[in-house]
Amino acid sequence: MKNLICLGIVLLCLPLHTLAQKKELKFDLNEDGSHYFKFTGLTQVWLRYDQGNPGSAIYGDPAVSTVDIGIRRLRFQAFGQLGDRVFVYTQFGQNNLNAVASRKTGAFFHDALVEYAPVKRNLSLGAGITGWSGLSRYASPAVASILTLDAPLYQQATNDVNDIFLRKLSVYAKGKLQKLDYRVAMTSPFPVQSATTGISGALVSAVDTSLSPNATFSPRRPKAQFQAYVMYQFKDEESNLIPYNPGTYLGQKDVFTIGAGLIYQANATRNVVGGTDSTLGLIEFNDMLLLNMDVFYDHPLNKEKGTALTLYGAFSSFDFGPGYLRYAGVMNPTNGLLAGSYQAGNNGNAFPMVGTGQIVYLQGGYLMKKDLLGEQGTFQLYGDVMLANYERLSGPMAVYEAGINWLVNAHSAKMTLGLQNRPVFNPDTEGKLSEQGRKSMIVLQYQIGI
Repeated sequence: MKNLICLGIVLLCLPLHTLAQKKELKFDLNEDGSHYFKFTGLTQVWLRYDQGNPGSAIYGDPAVSTVDIGIRRLRFQAFGQLGDRVFVYTQFGQNNLNAVASRKTGAFFHDALVEYAPVKRNLSLGAGITGWSGLSRYASPAVASILTLDAPLYQQATNDVNDIFLRKLSVYAKGKLQKLDYRVAMTSPFPVQSATTGISGALVSAVDTSLSPNATFSPRRPKAQFQAYVMYQFKDEESNLIPYNPGTYLGQKDVFTIGAGLIYQANATRNVVGGTDSTLGLIEFNDMLLLNMDVFYDHPLNKEKGTALTLYGAFSSFDFGPGYLRYAGVMNPTNGLLAGSYQAGNNGNAFPMVGTGQIVYLQGGYLMKKDLLGEQGTFQLYGDVMLANYERLSGPMAVYEAGINWLVNAHSAKMTLGLQNRPVFNPDTEGKLSEQGRKSMIVLQYQIGI
């Protein structure tokens, strides 16, 4: 057993600079390769230390702090251009598998879509379970090329509330008109009653449908959801073959985009007016309107040295109805709270990630010279901050992150060491949530992709 453990450690630490030198898993369907079918894969493994929120527990036992190992993402993609105008795309995998997650139930199809291009480049029409959604750049992030440890998940504002890890049953249109890249979609939302674990990783429902003066998602039959995202590409053109947007090009492109998007759903949430429950007040339904504007800049500073700068900024205005607030923690290392603790969902590494209010998000990274470590690759430094002003909070909230990517071979083999610092809240005398301290989380991620 000791020999097997030692062998595993050695394999984990081996340089993988030869990985990206292998040929693609691609099968040409015609002589010039314009018709093809292709396979890719990705694994992200986390080793983590987390300072748990007050009262955090694992099956009733206190969890002041935790050390855990988890599979943040495991993905397999199969897609291809089957004809001049016909494209298919599927993605299968699992998210957030750690010691408190449900066993043997997590793998599922993230994407399964069919697409036809009546006007090449300008217009493609498709349908299926898909990430062709609106709102923002990182509402559909390309997870292999994330700059920071993880994407800004607040932009996946209904993640596992009425979708499947941001994917939605949709019909969509997408294309490019000169420098303008666009996507629009109409979605059939899932009923909130079928929600399971969400991004919290907890073993209970991720969606609160209780009645109170604060809005929660309605358990009634959901109405259609409409969404769009457009961005103007000032410099190099980005691919829109699949819906997922890269976080950094590592100096391989010179990109500057400005984007805007929205998501709208009528009667998405409900709350009580004039009382605390349905017997004391009237129930009102609220339309969900989410708006966002963002800017992305990825620029090679010195092409000979390979240095590059990546910047991203976003402003969001979310309206889910009065007082809506959702706690979430990525791959939560705990699954409950001790008796007498503040509300369910406020355990482990969770914080108020999504709510009615405004959010400013800023992100930046610096890629060092390509031969900094010789054959062992180079480093990329990053930092980000999320500033939120939600109705339910007594004041602004700030979540900070910083870290370093060790790019053994670009995104094909990289390690990330990331630190997150987040606030902890408790109700104050006025009924709002007031910051009562801060907690930190340290993660070492190992990513392999082909």
